[in-house]
Amino acid sequence: MSRTVIRGGLVITASDEMHADVLIEDGRVVALAATGTPTAESWTAERTIDAAGKYVIPGGVDAHTHMELPFGGTFASDTFETGTRAAAWGGTTTIVDFAVQSVGHSLREGLDAWNAKADGRCAIDYAFHMIVSDVNQDTLKEMDLLVEEGVTSFKQFMAYPGVFYSDDGQILRAMQRSAENGGLIMMHAENGIAIDVLVEQALARGETDPRFHGEVRKALLEAEATHRAIKLAQVAGAPLYVVHVSAQEAVAELARARDEGLNVFGETCPQYLFLSTDNLAEPDFEGSKYVCSTPLRPQEHQAALWRGLRTNDLQVVSTDHCPFCFVGQKELGRGDFSKIPNGLPGVENRMDLLHQAVVDGHLSRRRWIEIACATPARMFGLYPKKGTIAPGADADIVIYDPHAEQVMSVETHHMNVDYSAYEGKRVTGRVESVLSRGEPVITEREFTGRAGHGVYTPRSTCQYLL
Repeated sequence: MSRTVIRGGLVITASDEMHADVLIEDGRVVALAATGTPTAESWTAERTIDAAGKYVIPGGVDAHTHMELPFGGTFASDTFETGTRAAAWGGTTTIVDFAVQSVGHSLREGLDAWNAKADGRCAIDYAFHMIVSDVNQDTLKEMDLLVEEGVTSFKQFMAYPGVFYSDDGQILRAMQRSAENGGLIMMHAENGIAIDVLVEQALARGETDPRFHGEVRKALLEAEATHRAIKLAQVAGAPLYVVHVSAQEAVAELARARDEGLNVFGETCPQYLFLSTDNLAEPDFEGSKYVCSTPLRPQEHQAALWRGLRTNDLQVVSTDHCPFCFVGQKELGRGDFSKIPNGLPGVENRMDLLHQAVVDGHLSRRRWIEIACATPARMFGLYPKKGTIAPGADADIVIYDPHAEQVMSVETHHMNVDYSAYEGKRVTGRVESVLSRGEPVITEREFTGRAGHGVYTPRSTCQYLL
C-alpha cells in the first residue's frame, strides 16, 4: 500500500478553501485534515509533499480536445502522447477527446479507431465523446449501446457541410434518441450553409487573408444556430451543451433558455477570453495561427463571456485544443483563408490563463476550480472520481504556485506545435507538481510521468441537469 501526504497547502475546490493536509492511499484521496491538527500530524507516508505557500487543487478536466484529428487534408499535430504530456504540464489530469464517425461508417468503427490511437500512449486519464456525422437507424441504435458502455455524449455540427454537417432533421432524431438514453448532445452551433455562401462571395472579391475567416463566420450566424439548436432540443425534450461559445449574441440565447428553466449549457474557451480579431488581422499571414471555428471575435465580446462565466450562463471552460503547425499546415491556406486548418493549441495554457483571470478579478478562486475541474467532471459523468479533492476521489492533484511568474512561449511549452497562441503573454501562477491517481507526473517542474500511465475512463450520464 503506497501512501502520500501533501502538507501545508491551501486546498481549493469548487465549494471550499481550507488549509489542510491531504492523505492519499493507493491512488485515491482517503482523508483531509486541517494542517497542524493531531489527526494530520499523526499521518505517516512513504512520500511527503510540502505545499506550504502553495495551492492544492484538483487536476483540471479538459472536456474538449482533438488529438490527431484529421482536418482539411492534414492532422492535428499533437498525438495522444505529446498532447497528454503537455496537458499534465499545464495542470490538466483528464481529457475528454472526440472519436469521429465517418460518413458511411458505424460509430463503433470510429470509437475503435480512437481507442487504438490512445491506448498505451497517454500520460493522464482520458475519455471519449462521439462525433456523429451520419445519422441513420443503425447510428441511433448504436448511441444506446455507447451510453451503456460509458460514452455518454455525442457531438453534432451545424457547420462544415460535406464533412461533419447534420441537417435539422438529423439533429432532431439524435436529440430524441438522447432524450431516451440519457446521452448529452454537444453542438457546434454555426449556420454552415450560410457561411459557405459568404466564403464563396468573399473569395470571389479577392478577400483571401486570414482575417476574412472571422468576417464570414458572423456572430449572428452563431447566434441563429444556437437559437435553432435550443429549440430543436426543446422539441426533443433533450438537454443541450453548446461548445466553444464565442459571441455575446450566442451567450444571450443561452441565458434566455436557462431563464426559461431549460437544460441548456454553454462552454467557452481561453482563446475567446484572451484573444480577438486583432490577432486574426496580424500581417504576413501570421493571422492564420489564430484561425479556429467558431472564430475569434472583436474584443467587446469578451465582457459578455466573462459575465456569462460569473452568472453561470456559461458553465465550462475547455480548450478545443486542435493544434496545427504554422509551417506546412496553416500555410496550406495561403491565398485562400478557407483552406487554413481550423484550430489552436491550448491544452497546456488553460489552467494558467484562468488563474490569471483570478488575479485580474474576473473570477474567484473557487469559480476557477468550478469551471475548469468540477463542472466539466459533473457535466460529463466523471464526478466525484474527477474534479474534486475529497475522500474516495482519484488523487489527481496539482500543487500550484500562485506567485510564480511566467512568460508563455513556444520556446518553453510542451505542445507539439511550432508557435504559441499566447506568445509573450506574462501570467502569474504556475504548476509546480502534478499527481495522477497518486503517481507523480510533474515533480517540481520536471516530467516524471510516462506514456501509458493514463487509462481510459468510462463515464456516467450528465450529473448537471436541472
